[in-house]
Amino acid sequence: MSKVVYEKSRGLTDNPLSYCPGCAHGIIHKIVADTLTSLDVLERTIAIAPVGCSVMAYEFYNCDGIQAGHGRAPAVATGVKRTNPDKIVFTYQGDGDLAAIGAAEIVHAAHRGENITVIFVNNAIYGMTGGQMAPTTLIDMKTSTSPKGRAEAGTGKPLLVSEMLAQIPSVAYIERVSIHDVPNINKTKKAVKKAFQNQIDGKGFSMVEILSTCPIGWNKTPSASLKFIETNMVPYFPLGVFADSPAKEVAE
Repeated sequence: MSKVVYEKSRGLTDNPLSYCPGCAHGIIHKIVADTLTSLDVLERTIAIAPVGCSVMAYEFYNCDGIQAGHGRAPAVATGVKRTNPDKIVFTYQGDGDLAAIGAAEIVHAAHRGENITVIFVNNAIYGMTGGQMAPTTLIDMKTSTSPKGRAEAGTGKPLLVSEMLAQIPSVAYIERVSIHDVPNINKTKKAVKKAFQNQIDGKGFSMVEILSTCPIGWNKTPSASLKFIETNMVPYFPLGVFADSPAKEVAE
């Protein structure tokens, strides 16, 4: 009798992913889908897709989904959750979407302690729109708008989003993880599960920042991109828990 050792997640549709070869969005999508399935909340989950590489995310998750304007996913998620408090609502956002045009939305959603889950994919670049410099682009990193490398003078240092949001008293949970190797993928699974469990338990705003790759935008092979996370991104964006508060009253 054969034993099943691997199977496609019930939380994903049969639509082929539209991401570039070597992109880690597929890994992250499966982690989120498996989490929703294991927590038995898939049927009452609503995904909020932003503008960016994950603009079609609602096509890939086997749950209801809504398309939000660029950067506005936290605002849309707020409205959806407040009008449907029994639903599990999450945003899936890149660094250009969340940390640039959507910076105000993510700060105020966190400040209000909205009982939502945010999956923040940080690959330090605008992937879909042309490989421009993002708020999280590392110093000396070359992009289409910083062809000689990002310089601190004039653009500042890369934005540490998790550390910034962790200073907000009403935040329930923030953790930064990575997908550059199997041990860290397993840690990412645990962080994502905790973020969704927090919402189920009514603890308030939870965000998981995931260091990810953009082989095309970085002009690197998939394997070199994973190494780049380990050697270049992790030293600047340290992994770990930045906020973990007990249960609190959340917005209705």
